[in-house]
Amino acid sequence: MAIATGRNLSNRLFGPAEFKDQKQDYTDVPSAVFSHPEVGSNGITEAAAKEQYGEDNVKIYTSKFVAMYYAMLQEKAPTAYKLVCVGKDEKVVGLHIVGTDSSEILQGFGVAVRMGATKADFDNVVALCPTSAEELVTMGYTGSAARDFSGLGYRYLIN
Repeated sequence: MAIATGRNLSNRLFGPAEFKDQKQDYTDVPSAVFSHPEVGSNGITEAAAKEQYGEDNVKIYTSKFVAMYYAMLQEKAPTAYKLVCVGKDEKVVGLHIVGTDSSEILQGFGVAVRMGATKADFDNVVALCPTSAEELVTMGYTGSAARDFSGLGYRYLIN
């Protein structure tokens, strides 16, 4: 974000006249915390979606698993993904992930969210297996009872 904002400011101050009114768009900007595990987010939260679109118009998809990276290791760091979808077409308005390489995964899927991808668009992608990112294109619907991530210690981050 800092690079994009700096570029826009530079263009407005020193660039051609066509850039004088250029503004930075802060919607659907992917962000990550480079912690262990990494945390990434793009779009709005489940709570914000319910407030903006109404609870009946929001559908949540989640997945929690241990990444293949840890299959042969004693450490079993959990991973959790969440898609926030709205409307009958299930437009993806939020994508929240916790786990190894979250920032790398989110960078690519940020394009999809920015372009207005739907859950059907995600479902129509052939999963690259075995990867953690494949979970985002193979997720099934999960009711609220199945979305308790408290055992992972991530409840605050993705609920």
